[in-house]
Order: sequence, then C-alpha cells, then structure tokens
Amino acid sequence: MAYVREILTEGHPTLRKIAKRVDPKEIREPLFQQLIDDMFETMYEAPGVGLAAPQVNVSKRLFVIDVRDDEHEPAVVINPKLETDGDEIELKEGCLSVPGMVGDIVRKERVTLTGLDRNGQKIRLEGDGLFAQCVQHEVDHLDGKLYIDRAANVRPALTEEEKETAEA
Repeated sequence: MAYVREILTEGHPTLRKIAKRVDPKEIREPLFQQLIDDMFETMYEAPGVGLAAPQVNVSKRLFVIDVRDDEHEPAVVINPKLETDGDEIELKEGCLSVPGMVGDIVRKERVTLTGLDRNGQKIRLEGDGLFAQCVQHEVDHLDGKLYIDRAANVRPALTEEEKETAEA
C-alpha cells in the first residue's frame, strides 16, 4: 500500500544537497520499491506532474513523472543523465516545494534522458513541452537546486493559470 509522504518546502536542508547515486542493487529492495510507490501517491495527491526523492526527504537520484499526455507514460527515472537540445524558451514554473508561487524561467525546449527504471532496466526518454520542462525541473532538484534560484519575477500565483502552474 502506498502512502502520502510530507513534501519538504524551501528552507529544508535536504532540498539543497546534491542527491546520491542509487546503487543498482538497492532498486529491487522492498523499501526502495515502497519509496517509488509512495512518491507516485504523493505526487498525485499534491497534485503535481513530477516529484524528486529529495522533496520527500530522501537524498537519492530518483524522480517520478507523469505529465499526463499521449506521448509519455508515467515513469520512474533512477540515476538520470540529461541532455538538452533546441532553443531556450521562457516558461512559467511552480514547484510543490515552493507552494503558491510562480516564476519565469528559461529552459531548453527538448530533452533526452537516460537512466534506470523501477526494475533496474536501462531507459531512454525523449520529449519537449511540459515533459522537457518537468524533467529539467526534477533533475535540478537532484542537484540541490530550486527553480527560484534561476527564475525571474517570482511571485504569488494570482490568476487561475498561475495557480495551476504553482500546483504542478
């Protein structure tokens, strides 16, 4: 059974640490699989489209993502390696660890991501749009960075669109 975990907010030291690589032997352990299930449950409950392990106080290189589009299934990415491509685009962004706020951030428009899935198998994911934005955001979390470190015009979410972005 999956549980909703507490999402850490800005100011907690775990959010500022560079997360440790996951030993592939650890992936099959029941506690690690429980962490993955809990992360999905927590992300959906929030509700969000991505959640990195440091956000639930686990300093490991792991995130879950579900951008709810036709091109990408929900995914677990362990020990990700990220390649960005394309033009830089300015986007509105929010974060579950910085509740109620949005900012304007520049991200690359396309990503290719490699890593391991929840079974320890190699995966390769590609995409643009919200998928690319979310992947870059989650990898930042694994590197101890929050979007507010690079965003301009960080402000309380006021419009319906901004509130939706802030909750993602």
